[in-house]
Amino acid sequence: MRPKTGRLTRTVIAAAAVLGLGAALAAPLPQPAQAAPAAPAAATDYCQGQCADILPPGANGNATLVEILGNKVFGTHPEHSTDQLGPYNDLAGAYPTLTDDKLTSFFNDSSFGVPADQVASVTKPRDDVTITRDKKTGVPHIQGTTREGTEFGAGYAAAQDRLWLMDLFRHVGRGELTSFAGGAPANQGLEQDFFRQAPYKEEDYQAQIDFILAHGGERGKQALADAQSYVDGINAYAKKAKDGRYFPGEYVLTGHIDAITNAGEIQPFKLTDLIALASVVGALFGNGGGGEVQGALSLLAAQQKYGLAEGTKVWESFRQRNDPEAVQTLHDGKSFPYGGKPADAKGTAMPDRGSVTPEQLVYDREGGATTKDRVKVKAPTRSLEKLRGIYDNGVLPRDLFSRKKGMSNALVVSGKYTASGHPVAVFGPQTGYFAPQLLMLQELQGPGISARGASFAGVGMYVQLGRGQDYAWSATTSGQDITDTYAVELCSPDGGTPTKDATYYRYHGDCLPMEKLERRNAWKPTVADSTAAGSYRLQVYRTTYGLVTHRATIGGKPVAYTSLRATYRHEADSIIGFQMLNDPGHVKDPKSFQTAAQNINYTFNWFYADSKQTAYYNSGLNPARAEDIDSSLPVTAEPAYEWRDFKPSDNTAAYTPPAEHPQSIDQDYYISWNNKLAKDYAVSGFGNGSVHRGNLLEDRVRALVEKGGVTRAALTRAMAEAAVTDLRGEDVLPELLKVVRSKPIDDPKAATAVEQLESWRSAGAQRKETSAGSHTYGHPDAVRIMDAWWPLLVESAFKPGLGSELYDALKANLPIDESPSAGHGPTGSHAGSSFQYGWWSYVDKDLRKLLGEDVKGPLAASYCGGGDLTSCRDALLTTLKQAAAKPATEVYPGDASCKAGEQWCADAIIHRAVGGIGHDTISWQNRPTYQQVVEFPAHR
Repeated sequence: MRPKTGRLTRTVIAAAAVLGLGAALAAPLPQPAQAAPAAPAAATDYCQGQCADILPPGANGNATLVEILGNKVFGTHPEHSTDQLGPYNDLAGAYPTLTDDKLTSFFNDSSFGVPADQVASVTKPRDDVTITRDKKTGVPHIQGTTREGTEFGAGYAAAQDRLWLMDLFRHVGRGELTSFAGGAPANQGLEQDFFRQAPYKEEDYQAQIDFILAHGGERGKQALADAQSYVDGINAYAKKAKDGRYFPGEYVLTGHIDAITNAGEIQPFKLTDLIALASVVGALFGNGGGGEVQGALSLLAAQQKYGLAEGTKVWESFRQRNDPEAVQTLHDGKSFPYGGKPADAKGTAMPDRGSVTPEQLVYDREGGATTKDRVKVKAPTRSLEKLRGIYDNGVLPRDLFSRKKGMSNALVVSGKYTASGHPVAVFGPQTGYFAPQLLMLQELQGPGISARGASFAGVGMYVQLGRGQDYAWSATTSGQDITDTYAVELCSPDGGTPTKDATYYRYHGDCLPMEKLERRNAWKPTVADSTAAGSYRLQVYRTTYGLVTHRATIGGKPVAYTSLRATYRHEADSIIGFQMLNDPGHVKDPKSFQTAAQNINYTFNWFYADSKQTAYYNSGLNPARAEDIDSSLPVTAEPAYEWRDFKPSDNTAAYTPPAEHPQSIDQDYYISWNNKLAKDYAVSGFGNGSVHRGNLLEDRVRALVEKGGVTRAALTRAMAEAAVTDLRGEDVLPELLKVVRSKPIDDPKAATAVEQLESWRSAGAQRKETSAGSHTYGHPDAVRIMDAWWPLLVESAFKPGLGSELYDALKANLPIDESPSAGHGPTGSHAGSSFQYGWWSYVDKDLRKLLGEDVKGPLAASYCGGGDLTSCRDALLTTLKQAAAKPATEVYPGDASCKAGEQWCADAIIHRAVGGIGHDTISWQNRPTYQQVVEFPAHR
């Protein structure tokens, strides 16, 4: 265990005594590490000091009750809980002068092992494994003499760093968050959103284990053995921490353990808990597609506005499923057809206008309103009033699943274009900002395992993103369409006429009952949550075609729309691919790397670099659909339109073969920021067109490659510059300015606003502090005007031509804005990730066509000013003057963290607390949460 005693702890205990908490907190003192042998020798490391990584806020994500109190009263932090936040934040201002020798000022050396003079502690939880933690970051370096011991150590170290978080997420995965952590509205919302996507029965979790045993071969058996050893390690630490009273303090705050008597327990983890955790990861980061019902509603609105043929053409131009101007990760021209629009779609199941209703989820609600009346607690626990209410807003963000996720980027350059002749990579997942972080760092060394990097807490039996002995890998979310919507015909078992709320449906001619999946949750107020006692029942119906999401009629007949996801009931299968990535005996070159990635069914783009080569592979369980199916719209639930070889008993089907997945070896460079993957590989969702945040990387990396001599620092600078750049300002503002400048500007206020925007654009259109800690942008008025202008200009340009109904329907498919301060945007406020979802391509294409420029894949009609340049200019100038007149207090109205008008704060990143420890606000930057910078000079 990590030693945590010392002057600070004694100070907090003294303060606790002053606050009347002495009796409650004096007993659970953290214990020092046991004496142990010196750290074992590091594994062979071919990176030779040229690999680095970072994961804010810090490696340690556990805090005792004493430490939580210290954070709330004094602002102190447990050791290694926040020491990666400062370097991460500082890069946003320091990147222009970055050189290779300065990289470790902003990243941690990710070499294998720990030098003798950097060893902070050495722990042996059992004889066949050693956990060494370094002084600088506290990252666990786990080395086992047996494979079982290695995995036991991984679980033990994971519990040391993320026990509370893992416990939270296994309850999220089971749809039991409120019963575990209280009934705060955010907890209820999160629980409901997840249960709607991945409801399971206990036997469903076991079925995933059985499927891996039956179909995973020897690697599958080994993976489950590894997972069981990992669980054993978690439980060993949890018991030791509970008995020694140095367990996470959140267990006291949520009423699971008594601070005085130590009564209560931490429920042991089971193998099925890891399946529940994997289902959360899959729902958050490895999903793709869906949304076909909303797509159908906007198509109906377009057809209502323009007629059947023209309306379909207009809708397709906004859908942009295969836009020829979209930036692509694979730019070598090779085609990978998938998910495109068929010439003559069959089986499409469009609802009757006005008939669609969402499926009810919550039933039998009792109580649960927020109140100041809490359950009374006996003294001295009553003294914990200081900590009451810290979870009134929930232990996890309400919108964790309902919000779209902007995730991950990658920049990889072939050795042909680098200064050293070796490939260079800067890449990592953009998984959001949490305290503690959802990811955790570790190094694993043992028989058949050799890797360092990041893993999702609770499923870290392998490193999921990181580096091996002579190679590194990372991923971005690809989000290709692996989720389809089916319209199942409703029926009545007695042969009568069914209603829209019927719970029987037709399957291959039979009238079958829907399977009801339920979760009954009840909660009561806790020390940290003042929500009144309450309960409810969550209910989802499951059919052979997936989960019921909506009800509607088609031609007057009632149907249920269902969501069928290829990875549903198979989230754990990917464990085999991750095992292979960690195995130095398997991954030796790009081809073997791609083989490993093929065994991961989540929708990810995978990137690879060693000392000689680079590679890319798109993973995902892509269903092989029936011919002429349009997967962007609902499909009739009949045998002719099912996935090929569909087997509903275990939700399997035929899948597209590996050769049909976008892939490449040694392309001159790769960039990815959730953009289009390859030619003819259709994207899911709307708005992947001529302007995408991937362009911010593409333009910079292409320029570096054309110049040659790329270094780690140069590639990092490209990433960091893109991370503080406003996409609208760089790639759409030039066209806006051309239109408003098409004639002299007579209005002085409009002219001033235009000059401010031009000056900002010339300086790089950045949202960056003038100096570290200034909390002031270099062009604050221009940024304010852009933020205020964008929603006004989009509405003035498109709403008159589209009409209110279609405009609103298209906004439901794709929000118009996602600037850093846009709390109304798809990823929420203070989230870091920005500019993935918006109408930038629509505005760009519309204005370029108006200006007479060449536009490939134009919108089907002209919108701004009805296609008249003068009228468009007038509309833009009118909205520009309105935007310029808006004060900062209106553009940035303030929230619980920022005062109205605080521009920097409105953009800033705030780590969302999922435990009792909070962290300082940092400057906005649009970059991966966990990030690697790597360049291997040698290879096995």
